[in-house]
This record gives sequence, C-alpha cells and structure tokens, in this order.
Amino acid sequence: MTEKNNRSFVPSHKLSLLLTLALFWWINSNYSNPLLLSLGAASIMLVLYIAQKMDVIDQESQPIHLSAKLPSYIVWLAKEVVLSNISVVKHIWSGNSGISPTLTTIDTRQCTDISKVIYANSITLTPGTVAIDLIDDQLTVHALDKADIDTLKTGEMDSRVRELEN
Repeated sequence: MTEKNNRSFVPSHKLSLLLTLALFWWINSNYSNPLLLSLGAASIMLVLYIAQKMDVIDQESQPIHLSAKLPSYIVWLAKEVVLSNISVVKHIWSGNSGISPTLTTIDTRQCTDISKVIYANSITLTPGTVAIDLIDDQLTVHALDKADIDTLKTGEMDSRVRELEN
C-alpha cells in the first residue's frame, strides 16, 4: 500500500483509537468526577499526539476494516474451540494410543500481515494445535493428532480469515 493510500485511513483510525482509549480508560476507572474525566481526556489526547508524532496510527494498529465481519468469525472460532476441546478430552481419556503428534508446514493464502497473525493465533487458540513459526506464507504447526493438520489443510479456517479482509 502506498504512503498516500495509507494516509487516507488516518482520520478514521485516529477516531477509532480515540474511542478505544476513552472506553478502555472509562471501563478501568469508572470515574464520573469532572476533574478526573478531564484528566483522563488530557491523557488520551497526549497519547494520540505521541502516536501521531511516531506515525504509528494506521490500518494495522487500528484494524477497523475488520470490525464488521469479526463478530461472526469469533462465533465460528468459539464453536471450533469447543469442538477441539471435546476432541482433546477424548484423546486424553483414550490414553497415548489415541494421539499421533505431527509437526508440519501449512501454506497460507493471507495477503496482509495482520491476517497472517489472526490465522496463526486462531490455530493456537484451537486446542490441540499450536502455530510455532510464521515465515512469509508458511506456518509451522504442531498438532496432537494428524487429523487436526488435515482439517487445517482443507483451508476452511484460512478462507474464513481471508473473508475478514474482504
């Protein structure tokens, strides 16, 4: 993405950062005293000023373009986590004979760095699988069972993460 295109995202990203910081500050403090509210607002403005001077407010630091599709992805991922938990429990109950640990490399079709990180973290959040390394478009994944690797290679999780970007 060119610098000119990146700059077009900045106002909405600044607003997103402002709202996120304000909500985070208010949730953690829960103050309604005017003096404390004004001090909180001043600290948020200082953080925004510093972040702008450091030139770190962009679509990767504030991925608001993911906001619309993220809730449905989180619901799908929660379902996968529950199913994987059940699978791991079954493997534990069946003893060592029920597992076939596998370490392999999986290709990812993600376009942006944030998508790659979401994909790797989604794999790690799913019990029984851990994303160990991410180099370019390849993830090194360890799984308790080879079937988990086969499921990842079908590409459903990969395509769902790609849908977040579109």
